[in-house]
Amino acid sequence: MLNIRQSLVDAMVAHARADHPDEACGVIAGPAGSDRPERFIPMVNAARSPTFYEFDSADLLRLYREMDARDEEPVVVYHSHTATQAYPSRTDIAYASEPEAHYVLVSTRDGVAQEDPVEVRSFRIVDGEVSEEPIEIVA
Repeated sequence: MLNIRQSLVDAMVAHARADHPDEACGVIAGPAGSDRPERFIPMVNAARSPTFYEFDSADLLRLYREMDARDEEPVVVYHSHTATQAYPSRTDIAYASEPEAHYVLVSTRDGVAQEDPVEVRSFRIVDGEVSEEPIEIVA
């Protein structure tokens, strides 16, 4: 189960809406070994694509060095789908490289206005196997 603050969910949704029609992506870091998402880190989709996301390699290297210096790890790896449901694609599954992370998908397929519904779902992806998990949103 992913336990996450409402403010972090709101930040992921806002990022997804802002980057639409391209996919948005980012990380929520937390203390190493805690499974507690705390620090929201929006990233640039280097692919600038509505159907694919890619972290810039230099940005990703900086992020991992920063997390290492702060004794953090990626607790949540998130991205958006702009035209499909919030479910990992074959590409998402193939590129999932953090077996301990929660992979959160935000779907903006129904629009990006504040009143438009979004779908937010969380998954574990380990060795190509996808399992959905519940999300508990806390204050």
